[in-house]
Amino acid sequence: MLAAAGWRVLDRNARTRFGELDIVGLDGDALVFVEVKTGRAGATVGPPRPVLAVGPEKQRRLRRLGVGWIADQREAGRLLPRFSQIRFDVIGVTVGGDGAVSDYEHLVDAF
Repeated sequence: MLAAAGWRVLDRNARTRFGELDIVGLDGDALVFVEVKTGRAGATVGPPRPVLAVGPEKQRRLRRLGVGWIADQREAGRLLPRFSQIRFDVIGVTVGGDGAVSDYEHLVDAF
């Protein structure tokens, strides 16, 4: 989905010393760290939309993960692509009882 939108996906399930980032990508001149949340259609437990599961504590953790990813790339001697901004997006995926995606929501610059 993101590649079709013109993104360059740099890393998936990226491990850092602080945890894991779901997706790291380049959207134009923005380095973007993406958290993906999945929920079941009609679920009675949890937030009404998967994107709402990323609260203040998770946001702090994602910022730390982003800094850690950049530091890890530099320490490993990997060249980072040119970027002029850093952004944090959240993607929410809702699946039905059959496991098929029934809804998709992408919050750009979510926090």
